[in-house]
Amino acid sequence: MRFAPDTEESLAFVVALCNTDPSASRGGDDELATVDQLLALLGRFHYSGRIDGDEAELRDVHLTRALLRNVWSLERDDAVEAVNKMLRDAKALPHLVRHDDLDWHMHATEPTSPLAERMRVEAALALIDVIRMNEMDRLRVCAADDCAGLLLDLSRNGLKRFCSVRCGNRMNMIAFRERRADGR
Repeated sequence: MRFAPDTEESLAFVVALCNTDPSASRGGDDELATVDQLLALLGRFHYSGRIDGDEAELRDVHLTRALLRNVWSLERDDAVEAVNKMLRDAKALPHLVRHDDLDWHMHATEPTSPLAERMRVEAALALIDVIRMNEMDRLRVCAADDCAGLLLDLSRNGLKRFCSVRCGNRMNMIAFRERRADGR
């Protein structure tokens, strides 16, 4: 499954952002507990425009993370409602831009808009493509018993089940041990 490059990057950012949540992080800690952790996350993705780097912004990003974690698991029609609300709340006006080393891609807010608002709108624009292509099943929660990590399945066969190799290996080892204990 292939989406436009900016859609894939936005969806990958949503996964990275949401997997900083304690329910999805490796150590069970909030990996977005400090402004420095937020700035480090942003450093891995192309976020231009206003970044305040303060506690108020971090709190707003936490609210955005919770919202996007919820939207990720919605059924298609419910996702439409949530996406439309995100765009409406931001008074989003999609337009094409080219900046830095990025080719033409969509923005729908001004660079001076708050960071969390821009995150929500960019996620909403990416989710529009997912919804229009009827590919909501590509947005999943990890199948590992003790993990709530999100995953984006861009594989050809659409069978990705785990958010990381670590979760996949752990669950495979558990299944192996259970088979071995049963004498199979």
